[in-house]
Amino acid sequence: MKDVSEYTDFPEMLGGRLKTLHPKIRGGLLWRRDDPNDEQEIKANKIESIDMVVVNLYPFEQTVSKPDVTFDEAIENIDIGGPTMLRAASKNFRDVIVIVDPEDYEKVIMELNITEDICRNTKFYLAKKVFSHTARYDTLISSYLNRFGETGEVFPQYFNQSFLKIHDLRYGENPHQKAALYKEPLYTGLSLVDAKILQGKEMSYNNYLDSSAAIELVREFNEPAAVIVKHNNPCGVATAAFLDRAYVKAFETDPVSAFGGVIALSRDVNVSTAKEILKVFVEIVIAPDFDSEALELLKTKPNIRLLVLDLTKNVTGFDIRKIQGGLLAQERDAGKADYGALKVVTKRKPTDDEYAAMEFAWKVCKHTKSNAVVFTSGDKTLGIGGGQTSRVDSAKLAVIKAANFDISLEGSAVGSDAFFQAKDGIEVIAKAGATAIIQPGGSIKDEEVIAACDKFNIAMVLTGIRHFKH
Repeated sequence: MKDVSEYTDFPEMLGGRLKTLHPKIRGGLLWRRDDPNDEQEIKANKIESIDMVVVNLYPFEQTVSKPDVTFDEAIENIDIGGPTMLRAASKNFRDVIVIVDPEDYEKVIMELNITEDICRNTKFYLAKKVFSHTARYDTLISSYLNRFGETGEVFPQYFNQSFLKIHDLRYGENPHQKAALYKEPLYTGLSLVDAKILQGKEMSYNNYLDSSAAIELVREFNEPAAVIVKHNNPCGVATAAFLDRAYVKAFETDPVSAFGGVIALSRDVNVSTAKEILKVFVEIVIAPDFDSEALELLKTKPNIRLLVLDLTKNVTGFDIRKIQGGLLAQERDAGKADYGALKVVTKRKPTDDEYAAMEFAWKVCKHTKSNAVVFTSGDKTLGIGGGQTSRVDSAKLAVIKAANFDISLEGSAVGSDAFFQAKDGIEVIAKAGATAIIQPGGSIKDEEVIAACDKFNIAMVLTGIRHFKH
């Protein structure tokens, strides 16, 4: 074994920043063994061959993940010589074995013991891993540094991301589609990927999507709340003084759709709530925690996935969607209506109870697929219509859903995620018995819509903010 300084005849300096950036290191890595000119130059400059490189880079990710890390400490954990050696060796992979992942040590040792050499396929595999590793390393540094400085740029020119694969999933949305779960690096906000799974079958692609939707909605409420989601849409939402009662009310909105649904709860699950949940088949229950007695009861159904997640953490970052040949990035929909400054546009002003019901409806329709029309009382959903190509159809669907379970819509409030394009939707809502509507406004037919509300003595307020969800 020989120290780098001894081999290069050049001292380590700059507090350890400069060690391996030397021609005797780079030349030993880069010269092509089958090139006579390279060999001549190597010998003339007294450079020795380096046939294997094993590098563990400075722990930049671990360092910046610490809550108390300083900027200077982060900078000092940016490796320079290590990535350079790795890239040089990988470029010359035909002649140099390069290892960046400790999990590959055993693989290389075994192959050396058997053949006393490493085959080209293995060398190529190791080289590819290096470039993936160094690309991720640089991406993490870029992401960290982009937190600092005032550029005025919300979206970077280059959208560099490097997600770490956690594991393969059984399949994607359908059994013929392969899928995998990835984790976002350096992310400290609310993370479904990091949820503690207490029991249940392996999470599927669809499970993660529905769980994400349920979490987004339940976080709208400060009081004990229950959200039931099916196919990315809420099928029941309610609040109450006690969690078990909130769940029962949410379930009553649409018991058929709730079958096999995903439940998100804003409080720890107690035994009375667990007993209600076990009355029907459910896929997933997500909560801040589970009481020991409730957990023992839920264990009688071992296939139910139980997830523990701190719902108080903020969700940060962009909302990203892949399209053919590119991606779309947008800020997350964190918009909230100012309920104390809603614009009343009808002759009749809402009552206090109607205001409470409209606020509830607005929170739910924000998380329902467009076009969304949601009937509610002040503490629960009564009829939900979403995902339709016309708003009037969403209104009709919500009314039909309520009628299916003998739920009265008399005196209810309605939330609409975007404006009504005509009075026909108002007529459906009025016939169902609703007395108040909350919507963004902004249609060229707003006056027609307002006149229809006045005709049916419906109080309507405008938020001035839209909540499309595609």
